[in-house]
Amino acid sequence: MRCRICNAELPAEAMFCGECGSSTSATPETRRRADPRPGDTTVVDRLRSSQRNSGVISVPVDGFAAPVPLPEAGVASPAVPPAPPAEDQPASPRFTLRFSTGETLTVFGTGLIGRRPLPQPGEEFDHLVQIADRTLSVSKTHLEFGEHDGVLWVADRFSGNGTVVRRPDDGALRCEPGRRYLVPRGSRVELAEQSFVVV
Repeated sequence: MRCRICNAELPAEAMFCGECGSSTSATPETRRRADPRPGDTTVVDRLRSSQRNSGVISVPVDGFAAPVPLPEAGVASPAVPPAPPAEDQPASPRFTLRFSTGETLTVFGTGLIGRRPLPQPGEEFDHLVQIADRTLSVSKTHLEFGEHDGVLWVADRFSGNGTVVRRPDDGALRCEPGRRYLVPRGSRVELAEQSFVVV
């Protein structure tokens, strides 16, 4: 008897090949791995997709301030104007999140939402919002949120089941992990089997 994979000589009662480790019943067809790519193809209408307002914003991680160059040796550094007092700075807008679990929460600034949201080392947030999800469809750290020009934005944190934004004037939009999507008031954000509405 011979191995059908490597053609090595095998004893008659062998169950596995001593050379390649294959089962004696294995064939080249059974050892072939399935193609992981999807079998269907979808043509996207480029004109329509380019005209649609995706609501994606790109905000630098370090914020909007330009880096201050270091002074050269022997050159005095320019005077940096002091920051305005806290009372002169505009207040951060507040957003009310109405969750499908029945809770309502008013938030401002930045935050994480999930079953057990946990910032990465070096990250700081104003809110860590925990969702009670018995089905475990929501990831531990599912979503990040913040504010841009008075509008709430959300970013999927590479969650297991993804995030979908449904705006009142637009259809459903599946969030690409790591990108920020504007969520105007009245929109619904779906985190797997849970959701919240921005008020």
